[in-house]
Amino acid sequence: MKRIALLNERQAAAASRSQAATGSHCPVSGLWSPASDPHTVLSFFEGHVFPAFDGAPTVWLRRTAGVASSN
Repeated sequence: MKRIALLNERQAAAASRSQAATGSHCPVSGLWSPASDPHTVLSFFEGHVFPAFDGAPTVWLRRTAGVASSN
């Protein structure tokens, strides 16, 4: 049972680290896209403060490896 609880805890933590708002610190290094423009992909390092996108605050979504978006 302990392993299942730890797995659920890890999954919840990973989900909370998959998006962040402008002005917050990057929770994990990787590729991120603004919610308003999923075709734009930028690289941020852990601890970096997320900027605004096109002059407006936005929510940044973490890109997962191997996922390609179609046009």
